[in-house]
Amino acid sequence: MMIRKIAFGIALTAGIMTGCTSNNSSTSNTEFDLSGADSISEAPLQLSENVVNDMIQNISSPVEMANQIKRSGAGFSQQMLNPTDNIKNYDTSFKRALNLGVYSADLGYINTFNKNTVVVSYLVAVKDLADGLSVGQFLDFQTLKRLATNNTNLDSLKQLSVSSFNQMDKYLRDQKRSNVSTAIVAGAWLEGIYITSQVIEQTHDEDLTLRLGEQKDIVNILLIILNNYSKTDKNFKDLVVKIEEIKKIYDGVRITTELGEPITKEVDGMLVIEQNEISHVEITSEQVDAIIEKVKEARKFVVG
Repeated sequence: MMIRKIAFGIALTAGIMTGCTSNNSSTSNTEFDLSGADSISEAPLQLSENVVNDMIQNISSPVEMANQIKRSGAGFSQQMLNPTDNIKNYDTSFKRALNLGVYSADLGYINTFNKNTVVVSYLVAVKDLADGLSVGQFLDFQTLKRLATNNTNLDSLKQLSVSSFNQMDKYLRDQKRSNVSTAIVAGAWLEGIYITSQVIEQTHDEDLTLRLGEQKDIVNILLIILNNYSKTDKNFKDLVVKIEEIKKIYDGVRITTELGEPITKEVDGMLVIEQNEISHVEITSEQVDAIIEKVKEARKFVVG
């Protein structure tokens, strides 16, 4: 059993998934257009704000899962991360966007374990990929580096990171490049679930296994978004094939929810009501093993 919180109120940050609500166009079959919009025969579907906000809350799971991994007693393992040397292989905008998300998830994992000896190389990778997508101006690299190497400033680091990516997303949406935001989010989600699955293989942690099962909802929503772009973009189409294979396993996972008691609290002077959802996940060991294998395959496609 897991408890999820659904917040009602004015969102302080929109997150990078808000790009999926725009009516922006997708790209050609081979490469993103970094300068602006492309025309396609059919625009992406409009998603309701509630659906997108729910996706935002859950797509942040790489950081949440990293905290859960730490609580499980599993130690830090750099071997699970995407080596920064791989950045030389990302010579298309699609690969850059996907792996900007991957390295961002890796950074969340690294920061959770306070590994400041590792963090700088991953910050450099994020900055290089962001520059390659013409959004590097939103990353204050020197400040991020200073905060990342000072364990006492982790909260400030997280706040600055969120702010940077929110600005990046707004710019992408304004430039009619929501497809880039979508690819970033897909990469971040996949890396988060990959790291989690690797720890599950080692520890068989029950809480992490339930969190893995809960990702069924995210897979379904993510595929709706990705499929809009896959209609005209081969890059997205190939990615959808990999995510669809994960979804087929998740189809057998059963999730039921019940409402708990609402909680009121004050956030920055504003009264916020949080509705607790108690989520019951039924997932077998065979399903877990199958999901882990398909996640490995999809992740190899993304980082390879």
